[in-house]
Amino acid sequence: MKETKRPVITEPQQALLDGVQVRLLTPVEREHFDRLLVEEHYLKSAQLVGEQVRHVAEYEGQWVGLIAWSAGAYMLKAREQWIGWSGQQKRRRLSLVVNNARFLVLEDHSVPNLATRIMKLCMQRLNQDWLDTYGHEVLMVESFVDGQHFSGTCYKAGGWTRLGETQGYGRSRDDFYEAHDRPKQLWVKELRPGARTILRGRNLPETLRVKPSDIPPECPQTPGELERMCEFFSGLSDWRKRRTAHKLNSLVTVCVCALLCKVCLGQRDLAAFAASLTVDQMKALRFPRDWTSYHRRYKPPSESTFFRLLDNLNPGELEKALLAWQDHVLGRRDPAGDLVAVDGKELLNSQGIEIVSAYSVGDGRWLGSEAVAEGSNEIPAAQKLLRRVDIEGSLVIADAMHTQTETARIIVQERGADYLLTVKGNQKGINTNVRELHRSLSRAFSPSA
Repeated sequence: MKETKRPVITEPQQALLDGVQVRLLTPVEREHFDRLLVEEHYLKSAQLVGEQVRHVAEYEGQWVGLIAWSAGAYMLKAREQWIGWSGQQKRRRLSLVVNNARFLVLEDHSVPNLATRIMKLCMQRLNQDWLDTYGHEVLMVESFVDGQHFSGTCYKAGGWTRLGETQGYGRSRDDFYEAHDRPKQLWVKELRPGARTILRGRNLPETLRVKPSDIPPECPQTPGELERMCEFFSGLSDWRKRRTAHKLNSLVTVCVCALLCKVCLGQRDLAAFAASLTVDQMKALRFPRDWTSYHRRYKPPSESTFFRLLDNLNPGELEKALLAWQDHVLGRRDPAGDLVAVDGKELLNSQGIEIVSAYSVGDGRWLGSEAVAEGSNEIPAAQKLLRRVDIEGSLVIADAMHTQTETARIIVQERGADYLLTVKGNQKGINTNVRELHRSLSRAFSPSA
């Protein structure tokens, strides 16, 4: 068997191996870092995808190597099989996988074993650097090696596992892949023992949970439930004159599901929530196909689509459709004997928009809402709402603002309900009338009367 000769390490080279250090790149160094990658790295690009961390290896104040980390690849069949996680787990935990997107040992400092040494030093600090930068740890790293240029020796020496080769497609931007006809070696490594078990496990440790603001909550509705929800919103008037990619009832269904998941209903949050849906959920909502993608994924609505929806949707029609869907889910409501609360609130992040809503106190069922007109107050909005809410046989309660003759008349004479309204001390006329009425009723029903 022929022996492979190990390279002879000179004393200056050994000093470099012993003295090299790895640190985070500073913002002011970014331009120089990117320029070196473009000039000397074989990919001729410094563009990365998703969350990113950049390291510099230096010796005696001079840069000897550059290494950049980015978000893990979106689709890797061999990796998914190696981890053993489900599609839902991958979608929500992919941020715990980091890709070694660029690795460059500068030509003037290329010595044997330097790449292995730099990679080892990076591995020792990568998790903490990610935690400091993005607020969550990472569990696994991956890398693609072009076999036409490199043999992957530093990965093999560092204990990485080669899973095979890719299928010859590369991501050029988020969720978009282009064929490059150059399959690459796929190398992976766990950053802690049992990382794969954690990735496919039911619950993640606290330090591994990405902040809720960073990842939209998971939509719990099944594809079948989403299809049935769409049916209830199919009668809404569509203000759009020309044919559009996303159906109105699908957009409203996404908004309702987002609301149930406590998503802030701005157009950016809604677009992120829609993009996080599974392929089956997007299919049930009849999202259009994205024919520009190699995998022909579904195309979620954009921020501008949701902006136009929120600006143009007919609130009266939406309320009727929502109440019909609510009755489908919860069953028909019997208003007789129900306790109904009427209250006004200012919407968060709405520049002062107020709405008055009616709720069934017993089960928390929403009964309707009415916006407060600009320059007005809750009283006219509450009266308008009470005229259409089914409250016959119910007891309506509200705060002192709504202790008005007209409001009481609507409740009793028009809607066939009773009321229990609050009276404050500063409502002097009403307060006096109530006290006199109470005294007269007490005398009328007293035994001595």
